[in-house]
Amino acid sequence: MKIIRVFPRKTSMTPKDDYAFVGDPPLFIPPADEVHISCTFTWDIPGAKRLAKAWGQYYPVKLGGPAFSSNCDDFKSGIYIRHGIVFTSRGCNNKCPWCLVYREGKLWELHISEGNIIQDNNLFQCSKGHIANVFEMLRTQYSVQLSGGCDSRLLTDSIVDDLRSLRVRQLFFACDTKEAIKPLEKAKRKLNGFTRNQLRCYVLLAFDGETISEAQERLEAVWTLGFMPFAQLYQPPDKYIKYPAEWRSLARTWSRPAAMKAVARSMELA
Repeated sequence: MKIIRVFPRKTSMTPKDDYAFVGDPPLFIPPADEVHISCTFTWDIPGAKRLAKAWGQYYPVKLGGPAFSSNCDDFKSGIYIRHGIVFTSRGCNNKCPWCLVYREGKLWELHISEGNIIQDNNLFQCSKGHIANVFEMLRTQYSVQLSGGCDSRLLTDSIVDDLRSLRVRQLFFACDTKEAIKPLEKAKRKLNGFTRNQLRCYVLLAFDGETISEAQERLEAVWTLGFMPFAQLYQPPDKYIKYPAEWRSLARTWSRPAAMKAVARSMELA
């Protein structure tokens, strides 16, 4: 079956093949059996529904994706993401109040496809056998990235040994609350020898009444530990928050390596 995949917006994960499109039907469209409108963000749902009508003039259309609270029971890696990005598990057993992964349900393991970018929600929460098989696959890959958010609380010496056996480009951890700083500090000690350019860290901002000064302090702490922050402003599932310029500036600065390096030099951070 030939399936056209359509996306409301282009991201770094959007496929680039001839059957992947962003937005409305172009002038020339390929023959296909049906169209799948894939919507990731809840604020794109109105646009995705409009696209379903536009593409529905030419093909049978199915509308779905993470934004529609699908539990992903029939998820198949490699259809709605670009080549090289793979999921080896879905879901997560944590229940973080700011995270939408709960829509996928509890963690379950998938067949391991080949790719150099692992986008699992919580790879380290998987069974030891599954993690070992993922690392075995990754040893055949170049420029390896664990981009889904490595859980610093679950980082073991065995996992660190496996990471050292890979051609690692980037590992993404997370520090979404003040309480996450200590586990991140312990993880950094285990990861001695990995550089700041290899160690990235998602930092959620403005959740649950956090002030700009509190967010700035946490970002600086992450930097001082030896991680490169990647700031993200909190967005709830039911609406899109347009943040004031001061918040947007903070997030922009601490998501651009050149900008944050300049700030760190000016503040004489380690």
